[in-house]
Amino acid sequence: MATQYQNLSEYDPDLLPSKEILEKQSYAIAVADWNPQVTHALLNGAIEGLTGNGVLKRNINVVHVPGTFELTYAAKQFVFEHVKSKKYDAVIVLGCVVQGDTPHFDYVCQGVTQGVAALNTVENACPVIFGVLTTNTMQQALDRAGGIHGNKGVEAAITAIKMANIVW
Repeated sequence: MATQYQNLSEYDPDLLPSKEILEKQSYAIAVADWNPQVTHALLNGAIEGLTGNGVLKRNINVVHVPGTFELTYAAKQFVFEHVKSKKYDAVIVLGCVVQGDTPHFDYVCQGVTQGVAALNTVENACPVIFGVLTTNTMQQALDRAGGIHGNKGVEAAITAIKMANIVW
């Protein structure tokens, strides 16, 4: 569990592939437009995490979807495009679900989690990275979207780079 002031976005760039490798790679990002003050901050963090380490901006394809539940469909389209043409090295999904007074939170979180997990089992697929915040309060989400706990979008980007470059 993160401590109150731990920045979760800290990483060692020396453990990532070289810029020469990363400038040849392509990444897809699906971002939910629900809770945009959070999700768009996550998107900015993800793009900065990718480009800051060598991925060319023109090699990042971003699609916006209405909400977090719809991320699975967008990610599926990216994965199937990859299966056909080896287009993407990894796919990132970014969303935010804040606990409310109804079980809607549970259904959305369970659905997107299972959907992303299923996409990671598709044969010949690229990795799909789960960058969805599931928090009790909006403040907790903001703290993880560029606040005191860093930016989960940066974490998702670094995870995507690492997963795309696993050597077997």
